[in-house]
Amino acid sequence: MEPGDTTRRLAAILAADVAGYTRLMGADEEATIAAWWAARRDVIDPRIADHHGRIVKHTGDGFLAEFGTVLDAVQCAVAIQTELADRNADVAADRRMDFRIGVNLGDIVVDAEDIYGDEVNIAARIESLAEPGGICVSGNVYNQVHKRIDFTFEDLGKQTVKNVSEPIRVYRVTLARSPTVDAPPPLPDKPSIAVLPFTEMSGDPDQTYFADGIVEDIITELSKHSWLLVIARNTTFTFKGASVDIKEAGRQLGVRYVMEGSIRKAGNRVRITAHLDDAQSGAHVWAERYDRELADVFAVQDEITQNVVGAIQPRLISAEAERAWGKPPESMAAWDYAVRGRWHVLRLTKEDNAKAQRLLREGLEHYPDNVQVLAFLSYSLIAGVIFGWSTDPLAWLTEARELAVRAANLDENDGLGPVRARTRSVHGKAPGQGDRPVQ
Repeated sequence: MEPGDTTRRLAAILAADVAGYTRLMGADEEATIAAWWAARRDVIDPRIADHHGRIVKHTGDGFLAEFGTVLDAVQCAVAIQTELADRNADVAADRRMDFRIGVNLGDIVVDAEDIYGDEVNIAARIESLAEPGGICVSGNVYNQVHKRIDFTFEDLGKQTVKNVSEPIRVYRVTLARSPTVDAPPPLPDKPSIAVLPFTEMSGDPDQTYFADGIVEDIITELSKHSWLLVIARNTTFTFKGASVDIKEAGRQLGVRYVMEGSIRKAGNRVRITAHLDDAQSGAHVWAERYDRELADVFAVQDEITQNVVGAIQPRLISAEAERAWGKPPESMAAWDYAVRGRWHVLRLTKEDNAKAQRLLREGLEHYPDNVQVLAFLSYSLIAGVIFGWSTDPLAWLTEARELAVRAANLDENDGLGPVRARTRSVHGKAPGQGDRPVQ
């Protein structure tokens, strides 16, 4: 093929990279490079050849390969991960070279040196969703191989990934694992977060206590919200001083979101940066920087804590709503019903309010004691009355009050509930008369 000439063909694309490669290199460059070359020489190259594939290119900490059939690609991925797991059995957990692999099937553009196209990009994005040592495949791949391979598949639903306009159906290949390898904790149905120790960058030991104090305060404030699972300080502080891979930290802690930050002091001023990341995709959800005078250390700690907690809560809920939209109805949890219903309620149109009520009532059938579903259904009924969308305002307000009381009785401290215990003392007065609903 002449330089610049291109052709198109259908191919199975396998994308892979090393999980936590930056951390491994930071700990021991020579050992990491040697382990990468050994894995390539002894496992990756031979298995790709065995399954009639070819490596298109190496990407520093990974590689891209193509295969003539999708069955060859998936069987090759399984063979590579199985053999690498055996090789890692006697290797310390913090030195294991685990690969993530993604497989896609589609039309690609080929020239003399590389392959291109949306399907190649999708393979790379699917790979980023795989756990270390795991394999994820697209819906196209699943449809072709799930009846022809002796492994089961877990449906992860439709996933929204970077630089791909439409959500992609993704499946995880369930591999038999060595009993010596600890499985990651399962993700809870509700949003979960770990706040890692902030990095002190000015070299002043006194500022370490300041940084730790801010992190402890953030953890404490977040823990007051029952809709959010927050990992305890004693667990997250085991990562102190370590170079952390966000995806690996999320996997080890069993959380969907990880928060990190840094503190730098100069004279009597301090600069604090904080960012919230999606531990599944590695993408930033929120980031902010604060510059303050240190006249009163505790006042600064309190101010930063309140600002951070106040900023990330709506971002968390927005991120959860986006995630919930990618799920099929049959796999929706209580939280998914709640955040999708909330999204419709807050659009403040008659049509969206009706959709919210249908969705939240369906959620209530499956999860009758979920505080968030009860609360947002109560919101939708109150909003319907306020904006004149109700056909029977008294009945709607009566039901809204009953739902609110049920939510308060279940958990009066829930941060998303529309009422507090005072709701129980209202006698004969419909919700909304003299009380403004919480937004």
